[in-house]
Amino acid sequence: MPHNLIALGESATVDSSPRSEALPFTLQDLKASIPACCFEPSVWKSLSYFFFDLGIIAVLYAIAHTIDAWWFFPCFWLLQGTMFWALFVVGHDCGHGSFSRQKWLNNLIGHLSHTPILVPYHGWRISHRTHHSNTGNLDTDESWYPVSQSKYEQMPWYEKLFRFYLPLLAYPIYLFKRSSDRKGSHFHPDSALFRPSERGDVLTSTSLWLLMVAFLGGLAYAYGWLFLVQYYVGPYIVFVIWLDLVTFLHHTEQEIPWYRDDDWYFLKGALSTIDRDYGFLNSIHHDIGTHVAHHIFLNMPHYHLKAATKAIKPILGTYYRKSDESIWSGFVRSYRTCRFVPNVGLQVYYQAPNERSTKGH
Repeated sequence: MPHNLIALGESATVDSSPRSEALPFTLQDLKASIPACCFEPSVWKSLSYFFFDLGIIAVLYAIAHTIDAWWFFPCFWLLQGTMFWALFVVGHDCGHGSFSRQKWLNNLIGHLSHTPILVPYHGWRISHRTHHSNTGNLDTDESWYPVSQSKYEQMPWYEKLFRFYLPLLAYPIYLFKRSSDRKGSHFHPDSALFRPSERGDVLTSTSLWLLMVAFLGGLAYAYGWLFLVQYYVGPYIVFVIWLDLVTFLHHTEQEIPWYRDDDWYFLKGALSTIDRDYGFLNSIHHDIGTHVAHHIFLNMPHYHLKAATKAIKPILGTYYRKSDESIWSGFVRSYRTCRFVPNVGLQVYYQAPNERSTKGH
């Protein structure tokens, strides 16, 4: 176990018991420890983050247009792609209903945040709801869940390529095809992801997504493909890398347990994630690294997560997990070692291809 990782429970050893131990606290225990104000969003505070992000994006576009030099665009892509990612996080709050208590406002800001960066808001919102309702469940989690060793060995090369060797470019493919063993599309209202009652929402987001694609095509037609690459494609790729990197880091770690259906329940699965420190970027991308509290309390605004984490840490004790590794060190380590989980066992852990022990029980 890395020395800078606070792990969940005891170290992972082979255990003959049929189930892992139940948690010594409840969801109600954790909620009672948090000030009630942490569960209340402020519309004006939420809107301030949205407009602040838009303001920075506008300024960066103005600077790029003014300088208009080949040497500046890589820097612009990095900065603007990071702001696209920050804007996504605002829409992420909308999807959870933590932006405001007004559904119409959440949907409006969610679309304004997500459509410009080619995310179908309702399609993503619903699949993300599935992820949060099933975090840590090998059978029903939606994204960044591990595959079994037998599944890994049977996967075709092209599937392994994007899942294990190009994981930071996987998100657009996921929108169209979902993950391994999950069928459906985030754009099609008849996808297995959605309920019949959600058809209208999905059609709305897909239609707006198509309009955005048409707008980008119009820009390319009017100003040329190089213009589109300089001002949109470059930042978009950086945004995709950020989205995949952060999601990967929060759910791909050898010390995080995964559960099969019979041994899983919501709170146990919600703790199968990890807090990460992104340094000065924490405030830029709205403290998305404070992830444990977010998974326990889905509708808590991002600006209250630090206070909530401080309140629940004494109760969680060794069940609270945080890494002090640098972001890139953590990514490289998990990239090399996290490939699959054992074929059997109710509580299992990631293994590397050359790892022969069955780490789990």
